[in-house]
Amino acid sequence: MNHRSTRVMLPALLVLAAFLLAGCGSSRVIHDGGARPVAAGASTPRPGATVTVSRGDTLYRLATSNGISALDLAMWNGIAAPYTIYPGQRLQLYPSGSGRRPAAAAPPRRPAQSATRPPVVPTQAPPQPALPAPARSPVGWRWPADGTLVGRYVAGEPTKQGIDIAGTAGQAVRAAGEGVVVYSGAGLVGYGELIIIKHDEQWLSAYGHNRSRLVNEGARVAAGQQIAEMGRTGAARDMLHFEIRYNGKPVDPLSYLPRR
Repeated sequence: MNHRSTRVMLPALLVLAAFLLAGCGSSRVIHDGGARPVAAGASTPRPGATVTVSRGDTLYRLATSNGISALDLAMWNGIAAPYTIYPGQRLQLYPSGSGRRPAAAAPPRRPAQSATRPPVVPTQAPPQPALPAPARSPVGWRWPADGTLVGRYVAGEPTKQGIDIAGTAGQAVRAAGEGVVVYSGAGLVGYGELIIIKHDEQWLSAYGHNRSRLVNEGARVAAGQQIAEMGRTGAARDMLHFEIRYNGKPVDPLSYLPRR
């Protein structure tokens, strides 16, 4: 599977990672052996819509019948593994904070132009709203790997929510900041061996396509500590896909990493 086509699935896993804090501190490579992960895919949120669980319903069945990935439906409703739901439970089909929007007012009618006077053409384009400044981060961010930058973050583009750093198989992938490993596994098809680190209540970082993972979930890591070996699991070349997230939303890592 092309890693670009599945990158849209990572936001749900990043938020769901908060449920995965476990308490294992060994430094061996981990291979998932538990329950099959919830299916992930591109979702179409339905702001304001809900569905009521009936007897015999499953999270997967309700999600797919409403055009939503099971992982997103679980995330939007705060349902942790093993994703148990109950008859009569009401599930929202959209992320919190995205309720119905009021209809936009119709633009005022412009008066008809006189046949003897040409329309007035503005000489300047209307000012564009300024992009919001990046949120301040208390994390002392470091580059997670050496190599060539081959992919950049693009706001609003679900397949470009981070940066891609090309390198060689086996080279060190390091923690970009101090924190706790909240996910270490290969449960998301297309991202290979993936690690997610929680730096505080607002900041996460993600490291994908590793050849092997060297830290367990629940392990505390220092900034600059090696956490994985670069590889091409879920990718077409040896590379690291790296994301920074603020309150679950992707931000441009180049706004936080030191210049080089």
